[in-house]
Amino acid sequence: MTLLLAIIYLIFISLGLPDSLFGAAWPVMHLDFGVAEGFASVYMIITAVGSGGVSFFAGPLIRKFGTGRVTVVSVFLTVAGMLIIGLSVHIAMAIAGSILMGLGAGAIDTGLNNFVSTHYKARHMNWLHAFWGIGVTLSPLIMSAFLDNGNDWRAGYRCVSYIQAGIFLIAALSLPLWKKYEKSTIESLDVPTEYANGDAVADDALSDDGAADETDGTDKPKKKKNKTPVFFKVFRIPGVLWAVLSLGLYISMEFLIGTWGASYAVNVKSVAPAVAARWISVYYGGIMAGRIISGFVSFKTDDKTLVRAGIGVMIAGMIVFALPVGEYALTGLLLIGLGFGPVFPSTIHSVPYRFGTEYSADITGIQMGGSYAIGWAVQLAYGFIAPKTTFAFTPYLLIALAGLLLLTSEITNKITSKRRLPD
Repeated sequence: MTLLLAIIYLIFISLGLPDSLFGAAWPVMHLDFGVAEGFASVYMIITAVGSGGVSFFAGPLIRKFGTGRVTVVSVFLTVAGMLIIGLSVHIAMAIAGSILMGLGAGAIDTGLNNFVSTHYKARHMNWLHAFWGIGVTLSPLIMSAFLDNGNDWRAGYRCVSYIQAGIFLIAALSLPLWKKYEKSTIESLDVPTEYANGDAVADDALSDDGAADETDGTDKPKKKKNKTPVFFKVFRIPGVLWAVLSLGLYISMEFLIGTWGASYAVNVKSVAPAVAARWISVYYGGIMAGRIISGFVSFKTDDKTLVRAGIGVMIAGMIVFALPVGEYALTGLLLIGLGFGPVFPSTIHSVPYRFGTEYSADITGIQMGGSYAIGWAVQLAYGFIAPKTTFAFTPYLLIALAGLLLLTSEITNKITSKRRLPD
């Protein structure tokens, strides 16, 4: 499965490429379209309907069509979306392109995260998201080059869409590999002893409420079928809602810096838009480095420890980010990125350990879709408040969110650790 894993890594670069373009381009983009700077939150909420919405229903799509087909179609949608934005002459056209891009990104995210979490060990999940870090680090650098050359943000979008198109062709050619391996035996996952028997608990939670077991004429009981849709049943599994909330707090912070970090640098630190875009690349470079490091550290430790360490490092970076030392405070973005590094991949990788593998695609999609909804809600509130008051409170908001992330993460750990181990 080495070749397929390499292709998955490449596709995750394509997932990261669009994610940081908007935040880097927005300080110039909003002037070009003649809309208020705070409209960025509305723009992102509208486009989130695509990425967040499809995540909720990605599980059934993946089971019906397979991860490979869903991924290839999704990459094509991101190519089309970015090209439309790069040719847009009105904000409505850019929003339409972003909706397409969001539909593609949501399905890729859920499908590949579930595939890697159920087929590969923790190090591969961290390195997978490190390749996402390559994409989000490169695209602001590409955008800053076009901003330096006449503030041509549209050309920056078109350039990235061409790179994306090349990755789409490789993904399309890889379809035979997906068919070969999608139903293969899952690689040994070395489940840590502190994790519970997720399959047993998930099965209990998905059975009928208070319904007695039936028999099929043998000594083994036959459970009565539950006609409740899986989408609703998985919410009964202990810890799922806390896991959604925990990941949502992380996503909120990642979205805030990705969308508004450049605007913060321009408005509070008085740097040029192109310079601000490069600082955002430093932040995303920190995420990429954090995930590469976490991949190696995961040989010796578990997902819980990686998340705790990441939260500690990000809080240190946020303190630096809050210091009144002018542009030098932006160096805190590197530490924040390093701290962010292990949180998302380690949280997603723990899904099959915590909740079992049978419905892991559904739980992964619900966790990601729900966390995106939380992230967009926080960003919407920020977008209305910060431009009308001051961007200066941003570091303190981030510190508060990081504290809540630590609290909810530990609550999730406590609930899931109560599950019994396999016999």
